[in-house]
Amino acid sequence: MSDLFIHAENLSFSYADADGKVEDPALQNFSVDIHRGEYVAVLGHNGSGKSTFAKLLNLILEPTSGTLVVNGLDLCRKDLKDEEILQLRKNVGMVFQNPDNQLVATIVEQDVAFGPENLGVEREELRRRVDQSLETVGMSAYAKHEPHRLSGGQKQRVAIAGILAMMPQCVIFDESTAMLDPGGRREVLDTIRLLNREHGMTVLNITHYMNEAAEADRVIVINDGKLLMDGTPDEVFAHREILHNVGLEVPQCAELIHRLRACGISVEGKELSSPEACADMLVRALNNHGTQNRGAQ
Repeated sequence: MSDLFIHAENLSFSYADADGKVEDPALQNFSVDIHRGEYVAVLGHNGSGKSTFAKLLNLILEPTSGTLVVNGLDLCRKDLKDEEILQLRKNVGMVFQNPDNQLVATIVEQDVAFGPENLGVEREELRRRVDQSLETVGMSAYAKHEPHRLSGGQKQRVAIAGILAMMPQCVIFDESTAMLDPGGRREVLDTIRLLNREHGMTVLNITHYMNEAAEADRVIVINDGKLLMDGTPDEVFAHREILHNVGLEVPQCAELIHRLRACGISVEGKELSSPEACADMLVRALNNHGTQNRGAQ
């Protein structure tokens, strides 16, 4: 089996207005490959096309032109069968910004069971999936609770459990931490890392938070419907000016290193995405500065 999970080549998509008039492309000649088990952060300003790309991956939207293959299925085929689309949506789960929009039941475990139950999963297997999914996201103790009484981070973890119970191969987080406080955001990020590192799931995290993107293995930047950058977090965040020009920031630690260098302070190293690595770079710079001062005396 190929380790390529997503293949997009010259992919384009245009929305239509209320009168059916086609608007400017939201995605235009967009090409990218994503492999199984990758943890990819997707960045871009509002309206850049990143959420459009996510919705094409499980046919919430249909491509206008180009090539899009997900898990071996050509999504541009005109003769796709209903069972193929159903299987695609089982394999590519999405967690949206507002968890309340994904919670449909009055009890947590019933909510997690909703998706697989509608797929016809037998009761014994359904029970196993619900228990396992809640355990994976650390919410087993809340199985009998009412979702509306949970915190934002807890609700989002329940929404993730509902996706996991479908047993997907890929999970897309579409601004899933945008409405959460820092504590809730940390809970969801820890869950994302667990799914990727320990369960081998392919993860796409669409986010506006640069510190979140820094935790991914790879970062892609979409600007005005086109792929602007693709690389490791350190490689992407080294291009501070390019990111600023398209309305994006860099993580706080990277911003500090860039500003120190702009002031003429020599800070050696290329690891700009990790606070720990940046701290080590600063310590070395301070030590070198102290050594140079002593030598001058």
